[in-house]
Amino acid sequence: MASNSARQKVPNPMLCDSDRFAFIPRRIHGFSSTGNAYDATQTDEKIDSGDTLLILPEGVVGVAHCWPFAVTQEAGKLHAVKPMAHETLSDFASAFNVTADDIEAALDLARALGFAIDPALAALDAPAV
Repeated sequence: MASNSARQKVPNPMLCDSDRFAFIPRRIHGFSSTGNAYDATQTDEKIDSGDTLLILPEGVVGVAHCWPFAVTQEAGKLHAVKPMAHETLSDFASAFNVTADDIEAALDLARALGFAIDPALAALDAPAV
C-alpha cells in the first residue's frame, strides 16, 4: 500500500476553481401591475434593458426595455410582440438590443410559474427539429 506522501496531490476544484463563481446574475423586478412595470422601465435607472419583469397579480412576465414586452400570452400594459416568420430567437432579441438569454430567462420564469407563454415567442424558443 502506498504511503500518503507518495500520492499525487490533486487540488480540490471547489477550493481553487474560480469558475464556481462564474454565473450570470438575473435581476427580476416585481410589480403590482403591468402599468407600474411599464412606468418603472422608463424612469428607474436600476432597471436595465434585458432585466426580467414579474407582475404576479396579472400573470405576466416580461423583458425590460424602453419598449417593455411580455413573454406571456397575457401582456397587460406591456407590449405584445409579433416576431417575423423567418426570425430566430437571437434575431428577435438583437432587434430589441437584448440577448436571447434575457428572453429565455423570462420564458423560464413564466413556465415555472405556470403562465401561458405568448405563442409567437414559444415558436421562436422551440428547438429545431
